[in-house]
Amino acid sequence: MEYRTLGRTALRVSPIGLGTMNFGPVTPEDEARALLSAAHDAGVNLIDTADVYGADANRVVGDVSERKGLTERIIGGWLAEDPGRRDDVVLVTKAYGRTGPGPNDMYLSAKHLHSACEASLRRLRTDHIDVFMLHHVDRAAPWDEIWEVLDDLRRQGKIRYAATSNFAGWQLVQGQEAAIRRGLLGIVAEESIYNLMERTVELELLPACAAYGIGVLPYSPLNSGLLAGILAKAQSAQRSASARAVDGLARHRDGLGEYEKLCRELGADPAVVAQAWLLTRPSVTAPIVGARTMRHLTDGIAAAELALTAPELARLDEIFPGPGPAPEAYAW
Repeated sequence: MEYRTLGRTALRVSPIGLGTMNFGPVTPEDEARALLSAAHDAGVNLIDTADVYGADANRVVGDVSERKGLTERIIGGWLAEDPGRRDDVVLVTKAYGRTGPGPNDMYLSAKHLHSACEASLRRLRTDHIDVFMLHHVDRAAPWDEIWEVLDDLRRQGKIRYAATSNFAGWQLVQGQEAAIRRGLLGIVAEESIYNLMERTVELELLPACAAYGIGVLPYSPLNSGLLAGILAKAQSAQRSASARAVDGLARHRDGLGEYEKLCRELGADPAVVAQAWLLTRPSVTAPIVGARTMRHLTDGIAAAELALTAPELARLDEIFPGPGPAPEAYAW
């Protein structure tokens, strides 16, 4: 497997990341551990999780699921099986979401980020987090406060790098400039929704990431399964519980038909082509493969090995055209 550096850092990561959001509620613990081991054996060293993953909507106490943190505990148990694994893994976890009933048990205050980091360390059974990610924007949290706590955690050896998820381009610029003023490395990665059908990030976010050397980790690379060959799978639309997927299928059936036809001509699975396309995009380091089954993992690994030609990439752009960069996309 050919490793890539994460943004402007020297940190080398696999060209796909193992997304673990389904571990626990959807993928049972024994199967999740098998996926972790298979990914490790294949050379996938990037593991992506979050403190709120593992929540079961059917088991809620007040407004907080009693199972939040389950995914981190599963990963922590897997790491503890073989302590040598921890040195092989680049571990990403996130903080922002509600983890308790109190008013400061969520968002990006210094108080919550400190406690969230400590709790993740306990659940993951490790002494440090490689990439500590702000899971969403908190408009009430000033960057001076955020960098104060992140630098504090870094100096304590509890985190190595800081990153963001679901931020806008202007917010990354604002955050990175604040880091520069403090003499800090700043943001090294941004995790955003990005796929052939959802290309909004090309307007502002990708140019901002390119300008500051921020690596992009796309999530939902298959757009809720729409890019995984949904038309060829006769009952996929009926099986899907995602309203977003059902709506997307209704609006984009013709384009998906052209896409699946092209994949057949290439002799490649649609799920593999969609992820391979992401690996050609500017600033993208590694798509996050939200694996529920071993097949999802093997498709991601195959994508890292598929080289798309310039004519093939041009055809994909014809089927699913992006918005183009700003401001050219909307100005003269």
